[in-house]
Amino acid sequence: MSAPVPYRSTPVFDQDTLPAALRRRHDTKAGVWGVIRVIEGTLKLTYLDPQSETILTPDNPGLVLPQQPHFVTPLGRMKMQVDFFDHAPDLSVFSDLKP
Repeated sequence: MSAPVPYRSTPVFDQDTLPAALRRRHDTKAGVWGVIRVIEGTLKLTYLDPQSETILTPDNPGLVLPQQPHFVTPLGRMKMQVDFFDHAPDLSVFSDLKP
């Protein structure tokens, strides 16, 4: 199965270049799904509504639903990127992606 094609992607960020805006509460726009892909290391994804946390790794991407408030926290050295979609993507294909 081929990976879905995002309509936009962020640059690749590491623990030093990750913008402050992503480290504090923010959300995607209406009709926009975000997939947080960790390329190296680990990243904590905190959802605020409903409240929960998950650890993201290269084999475990994170899905952010439209208008879902969240923030991320690097757990040591890491590299990550966010892909944006106008429909709900199938996360099962993302573990095969390599930048």
